[in-house]
Amino acid sequence: MNRTVRSVVSALAVTGLAFGLGACSEASGKAAEKVDKAVTESYEVTYEVTGENIRSIDYHAGDGTAMQPRVETDAKPTTPWTKTVRLHGIMPPAVMPVADKPQDLTCKVVYQGKVIKEAKGEQAVAGGCVAVSPVFN
Repeated sequence: MNRTVRSVVSALAVTGLAFGLGACSEASGKAAEKVDKAVTESYEVTYEVTGENIRSIDYHAGDGTAMQPRVETDAKPTTPWTKTVRLHGIMPPAVMPVADKPQDLTCKVVYQGKVIKEAKGEQAVAGGCVAVSPVFN
C-alpha cells in the first residue's frame, strides 16, 4: 500500500512539474512576443498644458531611444498648449512644464482620447506628466 501511494504521489508530482514548466515556457514566449512588438510599434499621444506664466515646456518628441529620448522645448508658450507627437516602442510619453507660479498649472498626456497621466500645481512642475508607454497595455 505504501509503495502504491508513493507511486501515485510521484506521478502527480511529475505531471504537475510538466504542466508548470509548460506554463513557464508559454509565459516567457508571450513576454518575448510583447517586447518584440513594443520595440517596433509606434503610437501617438497629445500633450496638453494649461496655466499662466509658463516659462517653457519640455516634452519627449519621438526620436532617440527609450532610455534617452529626444527632448524638445517650447519657450514662452501660449496656453492652452497642445502638441501631438509619435513615439515608438517603450519610450514613455512625457511633458514637463516650467512655471513661476504653478498653482493653476495642469499637464496631461492623452492617448486615444483618454487621459493616461495628469498632474496639477506643484506636482506638474516637480515631476511633470510621465506615463508608461501604452504599447504595454
